[in-house]
Amino acid sequence: MKFYQALICLVFAVVAVYAFPGHHAESYANLNQHHHDHHEEHHYAPAPYKFEYGVKDPHTGDNKEAWEHSDGHYVKGSYSLYEPDGTKRVVDYTADPHFGFNAVVKKIGHAHHHYLPHH
Repeated sequence: MKFYQALICLVFAVVAVYAFPGHHAESYANLNQHHHDHHEEHHYAPAPYKFEYGVKDPHTGDNKEAWEHSDGHYVKGSYSLYEPDGTKRVVDYTADPHFGFNAVVKKIGHAHHHYLPHH
């Protein structure tokens, strides 16, 4: 579970860095422009990227996946995992400079509760 939490933190960090203007490279370039008499104007745009990740471990029952795509300004992604009750949680999200981060959480399937017999 800690690995999953770390993965989600990483996804949110990537979204935060690339979804909003003024990330480090651009800010640094703008800062340098104000301190030099002779300079060239540099504009750095966030780089487009795609990633996918998945785990299907029949031994432990750990099944999850994630993907994310960005054109450099708009981010779209999804991750899913199976809950202990047997349902599947799916989180679809987008992020951009205008609307910020938005997520839609879905629960798929019916919960299965295992009851232990009383003695």
